[in-house]
Amino acid sequence: MPRGARLDGPGALHHVMVRGIDRTAIVVDDEDRMDFLNRIGKAAERTGTVIYAWALMTNHAHLLLRSGSSGLPTFMRKVLTGYSVSFNKRHHRTGHLFQNRYKSILCEEESYFLKLVSYIHLNPVRTQLVTSLEELERYPWSGHAAIMGMADHSWQDSEYVLHQFGRTVGSARKAYVEFVQDQMHLGSQPELTGGGLVRSAGGWSEVVSMRKRGERQFSDERILGSGEFVEEVLREAGEAQKEMVPMSLRQADAHELIERLCAEKGLSVVALQAGSRNREYSARGKIGDVHNCLKLMTGFQTLSRIAFERRFCL
Repeated sequence: MPRGARLDGPGALHHVMVRGIDRTAIVVDDEDRMDFLNRIGKAAERTGTVIYAWALMTNHAHLLLRSGSSGLPTFMRKVLTGYSVSFNKRHHRTGHLFQNRYKSILCEEESYFLKLVSYIHLNPVRTQLVTSLEELERYPWSGHAAIMGMADHSWQDSEYVLHQFGRTVGSARKAYVEFVQDQMHLGSQPELTGGGLVRSAGGWSEVVSMRKRGERQFSDERILGSGEFVEEVLREAGEAQKEMVPMSLRQADAHELIERLCAEKGLSVVALQAGSRNREYSARGKIGDVHNCLKLMTGFQTLSRIAFERRFCL
C-alpha cells in the first residue's frame, strides 16, 4: 500500500522521529551530537520552526516541534541533508545515513502536548543511557536539561513548556518533574508512536472499550488525536488539495485539446505519446503546438502538486 501524503501546515504540532538506516548509528561521538544540535538550531531559526522537546539517541532522534511558514519538509531537509554529508565525510563512509522517510505525526496539542514532552525527554531513561531523573537533568543530549535550567539552547522553547505547568519558573519546574515521574511508570506508551485507531483513541484499552460500546472513530496513522481532531485535519487537507490542485480536475479537457491538435496536424496521439521516431513526428514545426500543449499540461500539474505539498504535505 502506498504511503499517505505527509500532513503539515504552518503552526502544526509534530512528533518527528528519524532513524539510522538499518538501525545504524547516526552519532558516534560528542562532536557528531553537537553538529546535529547546531543544525537543528540553525534550521529552526531559518524556517521559523519552534522546538519544544527533543532527545538524541545513538541510532535515532525524537523532536516535538511546531512547523514554521516554510513547513516541516523544508526544516527536516536542512537538518538531515547537511548532517548526512558532514557525518559521511568525517567518518569516511558513503551512502544513506537515515531511513529514506522520516516519521512525522501531526498531534492534537490540548490532549497530547504534555505527554509528548515527557515521553520524548524520557527516552534516555527507557534506553538506560541514564538511570534516574536526577541524572537526566545533567544529560546534555535531551531537552529535559534545558527545561530544568541545567542547559541553554536558544532554539528550544522551554518557557512555553513550563508555562503549561505553572506561573512561576520554580513552581512550574516542580510540577513538571512530578508529571514526568508519573509518566515514567507508563513505559513505552506505543499509542504515542503507533498507528491508526490505536493512536487516535489513545491506546488498546480505549479501542476495546469503544468496540464494546459499539462506537466508531475516525483514525489515521499520520495523526495523534481524537476522532473529531482526525476528521477535522483530514477535511482541511482535502479542502486544501481541492484549492491547490484545480488543474487535476481539468485533465479531460487537456487530453481533448491534445487530440484535437493532433487531428488538425494529421498526427497519431498514440504514436506521439510513445515517442515515435518517424520523420513526421520529428518535424518540430509540425508538432510544435502539440508539444507546447503537453508541456503546458505537465507544467500546470507539477506546479499544482508543488503548491499543495508546500502547504499541506510532502
